[in-house]
Amino acid sequence: MNAEIISVGTELLLGNIVNTNAQYLSKRLAELGHFVYRQTTVGDNAERLAQVLKEALERTTLIVMTGGLGPTQDDLTKETVAKLFNRKLLLDEVSLKRIRERTGEIELSDANKKQAYIPEGAILLPNDVGTAPGCILEDRGKIIVLLPGPPVEMENMFERYAAQHLKHYSEGVLVSRILRIFGLRESQLAGILKDFFERYENPTVAPYASDGEVTVRITARATDKKQAEKMIAPVAEEIIKRLGDHIYAEGKTSLEEVVIEMLKKAHLSIATAESCTGGLMASKLINVPGASEVFKEGIIAYSNEAKMRLLGVTSQILKTHGAVSAETALEMAKGVATLAGSDIGVSITGIAGPGGGTPEKPVGLVYIGIWFAGRKSVKKLQLHGNRNWIRLKSALYALDTLRRVLKTQSK
Repeated sequence: MNAEIISVGTELLLGNIVNTNAQYLSKRLAELGHFVYRQTTVGDNAERLAQVLKEALERTTLIVMTGGLGPTQDDLTKETVAKLFNRKLLLDEVSLKRIRERTGEIELSDANKKQAYIPEGAILLPNDVGTAPGCILEDRGKIIVLLPGPPVEMENMFERYAAQHLKHYSEGVLVSRILRIFGLRESQLAGILKDFFERYENPTVAPYASDGEVTVRITARATDKKQAEKMIAPVAEEIIKRLGDHIYAEGKTSLEEVVIEMLKKAHLSIATAESCTGGLMASKLINVPGASEVFKEGIIAYSNEAKMRLLGVTSQILKTHGAVSAETALEMAKGVATLAGSDIGVSITGIAGPGGGTPEKPVGLVYIGIWFAGRKSVKKLQLHGNRNWIRLKSALYALDTLRRVLKTQSK
């Protein structure tokens, strides 16, 4: 069944709140076999909301709306929907009782009592987390689902009640498998996998760029999940074979999670020394639960004096080669491993900008040093973008470089 999502709330249009509801619902509806073709955000205005709803009804069968069910005067979703379908708003005693229990009010204010009204003939969706109930309205072959705006309330109501109802209208399922890739730009990936994009219609293959890396999504439409996964498997296998080591994980697994798991399996410890990234790599690593088993220490050595005092980088190396150099990166990596008593030391030194660059050493020049049980390696990067982007990419490249070293050692 084709579907549209309408998110209601002026705060969404103003950018005060991130619309996580639409992302969540798009994914869940697809899993239930309802395919979202459009998302719309509209403010708390009855006239504009009615117009958006009329247009959606002309295009699609299923409409899922979030927001505008609360107690304030600008919460107008139920009222607008009821008016459009010529339905009365009727007081639901069960909802009224729940609101009394949650608010502690014996005599409810008109504002709170307003939430207990639902359109005539609608299916009630109880709110087990908040006060405003939702509902499902069916009319002339159209289905409209009204859900609250707060994400916790919306997700609970959708999973416990709305999803169960929508399963009966499923036309199959949409299943995706995500391959996570680092070290290739989206344009490079598009060139490598061009024939996949052209060859397959079901399953489809599509690349996406996000947060300094790229993912490939393989999506199949089938009667059930098992059939869809069977359709995806040979396509994924062929892509994995073609991309090789550029694929570091699947699903939601992050690069730092992969690295931490590899370190655990190899019983190896790590310490980091960072300059231009200011501890960003260390932060990513310790965000992973269980990182304390392998992560010993992180040093931010921003100045030359700190590099010498904390990491043992000699003044001669800094004078001859500079702070941003392969020689300094290697000394930093060795120094932090020695200081922490770790098996591995990883360092990052570079020029994040916007100033500080020269023709010989431009902004975006970064060196990553690895010291592993006496063996040294260094990676040189020339990155482009603003300061934060260069810092992010540097930290990710350091993680990926370490991943590749660990993979080589495990063979």
